[in-house]
Amino acid sequence: MRIEHFAVQVASPTEMTSWYQKHLGLRIIRHVGGIAGTCFLADDSDRVLLEIYSNPKVVTPDYASMHPLLLHMAFVSDDVQRDCDRLARAGATVIDAPFVSPAGDSLAMLRDPWGLAIQLCCRAKQM
Repeated sequence: MRIEHFAVQVASPTEMTSWYQKHLGLRIIRHVGGIAGTCFLADDSDRVLLEIYSNPKVVTPDYASMHPLLLHMAFVSDDVQRDCDRLARAGATVIDAPFVSPAGDSLAMLRDPWGLAIQLCCRAKQM
């Protein structure tokens, strides 16, 4: 078994999709559209997909009120400080400025403009 996708219910799927394309380099591999505005996005690896939608059957979670350790998406970064600064200029909010963990990993935690937590990771030893 392998993970196909991770899905998030958001208030503005079109805007979030555009932001993730522009600032995190994801690309649309399937646009379902419809009432939920569903899009599937892939990263450079094409291994795990992100589904973004706004399904009227459920309430949109208040991601901004959730501690980032409860839910976050982690992105590989070659330069955590540079990417943290760049994303902050693009509307993300820095939660934890770049730091080096005891394992030697360079990490930072941010929130995208919709409140969803994003972690930037430069691992001392690649996963």
